[in-house]
Amino acid sequence: MAYIAKKKAVVLLSGGLDSATVLAMVQAEGYVCHTLSFDYGQRHRVELDAAKRLAGSAGVVAHKVIGLDLDGMGGSALTDDSLAVPETEQEGIPITYVPARNTVFLALALGWAEVLEAQDIFIGVNAVDYSGYPDCRPAFIEAFERVANLATKAGVEGAGFRILAPLQNMTKAEIVAEGTRLGVDYSLTVSCYQADAAGRACGRCDSCRLRAAGFVAAGITDPTLYQPAA
Repeated sequence: MAYIAKKKAVVLLSGGLDSATVLAMVQAEGYVCHTLSFDYGQRHRVELDAAKRLAGSAGVVAHKVIGLDLDGMGGSALTDDSLAVPETEQEGIPITYVPARNTVFLALALGWAEVLEAQDIFIGVNAVDYSGYPDCRPAFIEAFERVANLATKAGVEGAGFRILAPLQNMTKAEIVAEGTRLGVDYSLTVSCYQADAAGRACGRCDSCRLRAAGFVAAGITDPTLYQPAA
């Protein structure tokens, strides 16, 4: 029987609920997965421990963590400790938006994918139950895919790239239900913007609210560990 090589994929893995679900979906499609995380100066750096746990549990081929100095640039409550993480709903794009974050992340994922000769890059952005970040919208994903195929040797030589966002149009409840069906252990994930060193969630930030509402709407028990009430 002839050996059939499996498709390779680079999967952005933050350690949160969405990216964990994407990884499970991609593996279910038969891809050989290489996961990529970023230590970019985020205050919830404990999410990197979650990403490592998820990658290990999933048995990915390789898990890479790239360091970036986005906290040196500032401009976001996730990278600047002088800015408070909002604990109520905000109008417009919230201060937890990190300038150009997904553009930078996808550019580095693209570089690794070209080295690996992987044509598919997966990211867990969502434009339904999300915080309104501009770099989570379908228009951004489509535009970056065009850039990827214009800016790379592989792209111009015909081995084009696809930037895939399978959660793009799913509600948080649908994401939770799909991940549960695929066996994702959400107790391994950290979504909170201000989780403590033990990975316990605050229960008040935008990410916590969206996550908790998703489990409720899906009718699935939320395994999230929360910090003791003050």
